[in-house]
Amino acid sequence: MVVLIVAGLHVAVALLLLSFLGVYFIRGNVDTAMALLAQAAGDTVQSYDFGVVPLFVLMGLLVATANLGADLFDVAHRLFRRIAGGLGIATVFANAVFAAITGISIASAAVFTKVAVPEMLRYRYTPEFATGCVAGSSVLGMLIPPSLLMIVYAFLAERSVGEMFLAGVLPGVLLATLFSLGIYAMAKLKPAYVGGEPGGAEAQPLGAAEVAVKLLPILGLVVLVLGGIYGGLFTATEAGAVGALGALVIALARGRLNRAVLWEVLVETGRITVAVLFLIIAANLYSRMLALSGLPQGVVAWMASMGLGVAGFLTVYIAIVLFLGCVIDSISIMLIVLPLLLPVAKELGIDLVWFGVITVIAVEIGLLTPPFGLSVYTVRSTLADSRIGLFTIFRGAFPFVAIMFLTLLVIIAFPGLSLAFR
Repeated sequence: MVVLIVAGLHVAVALLLLSFLGVYFIRGNVDTAMALLAQAAGDTVQSYDFGVVPLFVLMGLLVATANLGADLFDVAHRLFRRIAGGLGIATVFANAVFAAITGISIASAAVFTKVAVPEMLRYRYTPEFATGCVAGSSVLGMLIPPSLLMIVYAFLAERSVGEMFLAGVLPGVLLATLFSLGIYAMAKLKPAYVGGEPGGAEAQPLGAAEVAVKLLPILGLVVLVLGGIYGGLFTATEAGAVGALGALVIALARGRLNRAVLWEVLVETGRITVAVLFLIIAANLYSRMLALSGLPQGVVAWMASMGLGVAGFLTVYIAIVLFLGCVIDSISIMLIVLPLLLPVAKELGIDLVWFGVITVIAVEIGLLTPPFGLSVYTVRSTLADSRIGLFTIFRGAFPFVAIMFLTLLVIIAFPGLSLAFR
C-alpha cells in the first residue's frame, strides 16, 4: 500500500484496490467483493454521524471568508506586542482560538500565512521563524475541538464524537502553552534565529469596544458550538449545523459574502467532504477485508507472544505513525493503521479515548516533517514568495516538531490530561 501511494496512486484508490483484491483472493468470489464494497459505501454515506463532516468544514470556510482570523491575530498582536517573540506567541494564540471554530489544520495554515507571515516579516522576524511558527501552530486545528481527525478516529474506534472532542481540550491547551513558552525561550536564548523588534505606534492597545467587535463573533461561535455539545443541547452533527449557520450570519453581516463567494465556499466544502468520505468508504472496506483475513487477531497474538506490554506497544505504534507521516497525510495514516492496531490496543486494555489523543498528536507531527509535510507545503503555496523555499519552512518548523513530541510524552505519562472531562 505504501509503495502504491509513494508511486503516486491516490490513497483511497490504493485502499479500495488492495481491499477489493484481498476480499476476492480470500473468498475466491468477485460477487462477495462487490457486495462488501457496496455495503461499505452505503454504511458510510448513510451514517447520520458523518453529517458533521460537511457542516464543520462549511463553518470553517465561512469563518475564514469572514476574515475572523485577521481580527484574532490583530487582537493577539496588541496583547503580546511587548513580549520577546510576541508576534510568534500572538500567532499561536490566534491559531488556538481559530482552531476552536475550524477543526482543519490546513485551513489555519492558509489563513495565518496570509495574515501573520507578512506582519512578522515587517517587524523583522526571520523568514525561517515566521513561516515555521505558522506551520507549527496550525496543527492545533486538529487537536482542539471541533477536529476533523477526532471525528474520523471516533468512527474508527466506535467512540462518541463529543467524548473525543472533550478529550482534546486540555492536550490542545497544553500544546499551545508549550508552543508559546518555546517561542519565548527561543527569543531570549537565540534572538538571531527569531529576529523581530517590538511593535511601536502601530501596535497600540485596543479599546474595549474594538476588542468586543473583533472577538465577540468568534467567542460567540465557540460558546454556541462547543457549549451546545457539552451542555447537552445538541449532538455534534447538530452543533455543526448551528455553527455553520452562525458563521454564515457573521460573514453576511460583515459584507464578506456575495453569491460568487458563497458558491466558491460551497464547492470547496463539497470537494473536501467528498475526499474525506471517499477515504472513509475505502477504510470501511479495508476493515472488512482485514476482519475476513484474520490478520488483526494474528497481530494481537503476535504482540502478546512478544510480551511488549503497553509501553512497548505504544513505542512501536508511534514509530510506525511517525514514519508514515513522512510520506502520507494524516487521515490516510489513521485509516490504514488503526483498523489493524486498534484490536491490539483493546486487548492490552488501553483506554481508546486516551489512545485517540496520542494518535492525533503523533499523526499531526507528520504535517511538519519532510518530505510530505502538508502544512509546510500549504504555507509555501499560500505565501507565493520565491525567496522562501520549502527547506527554510521545514527548518523553521523543526522546534515545533520537538515541542509536539514532548507534549506527546507528557500525554502518555499523564493520561488524566485526556480524560479529565469524562
